[in-house]
Amino acid sequence: MFDDLILKLDGAIKKIRGAGKLSEKNIADAMREIRRVLLEADVNYQVVKQFIAAVQSKAVGQEVFQSITPGQQVVKIVHDELVSLLGQAHVPIQWGGTTPSVIMIVGLQGSGKTTFAGKLGAMLKQQERQPLFAAADVYRPAAIDQLITVGKRVDIPVFEGDRKNPVAIAEGSVQEARQKHRDVVILDTAGRLHVDNAMMDELVDIKNTVKPTEILFVADGMTGQDAVRSAQAFLDYLDFDGIVLTKLDGDAKGGAALSIRSITGKPIKFISTGEKPDQLEPFHPDRMASRILGMGDIVTLVEKAQSTVDQEKAEKLAQKLRKQSFTFEDFLDQLHQVKKMGPISQIVGMLPGAAKLPANLDVDDHALVKVEAIINSMTREERLKPQLINGSRRKRIARGSGSTVQDVNRLLRQFQSMQKMMKQMSRMKGKGMPKGMPFGFG
Repeated sequence: MFDDLILKLDGAIKKIRGAGKLSEKNIADAMREIRRVLLEADVNYQVVKQFIAAVQSKAVGQEVFQSITPGQQVVKIVHDELVSLLGQAHVPIQWGGTTPSVIMIVGLQGSGKTTFAGKLGAMLKQQERQPLFAAADVYRPAAIDQLITVGKRVDIPVFEGDRKNPVAIAEGSVQEARQKHRDVVILDTAGRLHVDNAMMDELVDIKNTVKPTEILFVADGMTGQDAVRSAQAFLDYLDFDGIVLTKLDGDAKGGAALSIRSITGKPIKFISTGEKPDQLEPFHPDRMASRILGMGDIVTLVEKAQSTVDQEKAEKLAQKLRKQSFTFEDFLDQLHQVKKMGPISQIVGMLPGAAKLPANLDVDDHALVKVEAIINSMTREERLKPQLINGSRRKRIARGSGSTVQDVNRLLRQFQSMQKMMKQMSRMKGKGMPKGMPFGFG
């Protein structure tokens, strides 16, 4: 996410690193580069102008502390201004005083509204709420059937109504939720290829009829300034409560994320980073600013781990590591835990400095599939005692997993190295194995 922007911003800030102090000239040079980078990322011109002015006014005349370099100080100032630009703090969904709460999802066609509805429903279920989907898009072919498919995937019922009148469907869904003791209605409305009066009038009628607790505008993060312009149009009509940025797993330049909150004045509440139901994150301005500046996002990574890792299994693994009895059975179990956290590329992207890694670095999820296939091709005895795996067994394992003997040898070497590392860690006096993340990371 935003890899190109991260690299270019880092390059711009590099020019001031090593300077003895922050002067008007070197600050101006750095700001000129940052301005160019932001404009290339399709950030709104007025937003760039205000952002640069704010950074420049804070940077000029600043004393450089002995503990940090001028470059680090500029990064700190840029980071703080990015946080301010993106909204300062996370703004959660506001729940109304009546049940059910109604969350109305709006946006242009193709922005990812129905997919987001499914992800939001799955997230709310994890928070022990009881959502109901309402299929109010009666215009797009198969839109209702798509929502039904999404509902089955996340085990949430869908209210279809008469499949003809969006306002009646919205009203009926609220009554259905009350009868079925569902505390949240997620209302999936119709989109259009462009903003038009008929579409907006219909959305206003739905809003006036069901009085939603929240209206969320879904914006395609890959469309740049088009997303900002459509957001403004929807805001003028509906005065929505928050923004959802989708498709940030693609080659989004980042302009929409950096512009849309400033232009509309409305908070970004969620970002979508993939197609799977669990690839939705609450938006935290400070964490996003850290990602954009290549600092990573360890907090979100840890939260992902805590929500997916089986704590009982983690404790058992810690005990095994202390006893130096880590086997391929344990390794396979840990692979399953890592896969639950999402694509490896996204996990790596949350690590500090990830954007600076070589472009050809293999973070392909298929690598895990191959490793899993190799381990599954071993007998249980071989998993527990890898030293039994001789030449003929390696050939059999390679054939069974659709890999090569070289692949099997490579995995065995990596496993031996891991065992040695675990052995060294277990000898560290006075330090227990940390809990909470796969492979002992806390």
